[in-house]
Amino acid sequence: MKKNRWFLRMVVLLVISGALNMTVSLAAEAGSSGDPLVTLSYLNETFMNTIMQKVDQKIAARNSQIAQQTGGQIGGTGVSGTFTVVTLSSGQTLTGDIGCEVMLRVGTAACVSPSSPGLIDETSAGTLNNGGALAQNHLYMMTIEGRGVKATAATTKLLVRGTYTVA
Repeated sequence: MKKNRWFLRMVVLLVISGALNMTVSLAAEAGSSGDPLVTLSYLNETFMNTIMQKVDQKIAARNSQIAQQTGGQIGGTGVSGTFTVVTLSSGQTLTGDIGCEVMLRVGTAACVSPSSPGLIDETSAGTLNNGGALAQNHLYMMTIEGRGVKATAATTKLLVRGTYTVA
């Protein structure tokens, strides 16, 4: 009879221990500080979407800030990493910083330069000195400060890449 009591006590102890273990396991929430396991599906479906939304918001805010700083050619100044269409009236001068590139698309224009060489003609691998007429569809680069292009037609359109001012 004593053997049955030990056996019965052992079974009751195992049942209580198992119940306590199950309670603790169920109380710990998946992904909580008690159970820090992170699944790949959580990373791909939830975490990455949240991160990408925050990145998109930061990029949009930065683009908006840059557009405000350079938009509308404030004060006759512009900066462009890609080609931008700039329209000049007769007598207006576009002066570019070093590395600024221009291409005459509509009208006529002349090189403005205090010394030689004025502009580098990247299309023909030549130079254009002060007063020289720009050829349409040729790409010109300002390699020295103080170089520019003066509109000689009522309406002159240029493609411009780089930092420039219009006066």
